Amino acid sequence: MTKILNVSHLGKTYTSGSKELTVLDDISFTINEGDTFAIVGPSGSGKTTLLGLCAGLDKPGTGSIELCGTELQSLSEDERALLRNQKVGFIFQDFQLLPTLTALENVSVPLELQGAKNASIVARELLEKVGLADRVNHYPSQLSGGEQQRVALARAFSNNPSILFADEPTGNLDEETGEKVVELLFELNKEAGTTLVIVTHDLDLARKTQHILKLKGGKILAQEKAIA
Repeated sequence: MTKILNVSHLGKTYTSGSKELTVLDDISFTINEGDTFAIVGPSGSGKTTLLGLCAGLDKPGTGSIELCGTELQSLSEDERALLRNQKVGFIFQDFQLLPTLTALENVSVPLELQGAKNASIVARELLEKVGLADRVNHYPSQLSGGEQQRVALARAFSNNPSILFADEPTGNLDEETGEKVVELLFELNKEAGTTLVIVTHDLDLARKTQHILKLKGGKILAQEKAIA
């Protein structure tokens, strides 16, 4: 199988005053194309920092990351941004929608950045898929939390990403709404054949994936196959 993400001996430290805080220590794992993968751990375990490094949003202190066949360390900031635009999708806990844009415009943005001429048509089709056909012209402030996250789902899949990173995708949703969003996430992911990486503290959500990486105190506690 083809590797889409290869993390080798990754380390990350931050300086706080006169002290160095180690957030990640000697992290190594591999994700193959089409896998569903969960990174779990308590608050402060380093899982969100790890996701940011894997997506090229930050640089590691030590170790290496190969994403979609490219060593991230060899890229400039602009080159990493281009790679993300072409290959990567994101879903965040706090939705990260642009408040001055409608649902349709929020989903269209990644497509327009790629120069797509039919951006609004594709965006509208994706919003229909997530059940928001009648909300396309609404602004984020006019949408519920669940609706905003569905807009975020549509946006994440708009550029047909090779890999999708989801950071606590149900963290700001009630249980019932969260379950519906998760069901939709896996449905869209299966349809698109995208590699899915979820950061979560929710073991029930993690068990819906094929593989689980458990972190504690910035170190790998265990790697295991999930029982779906």
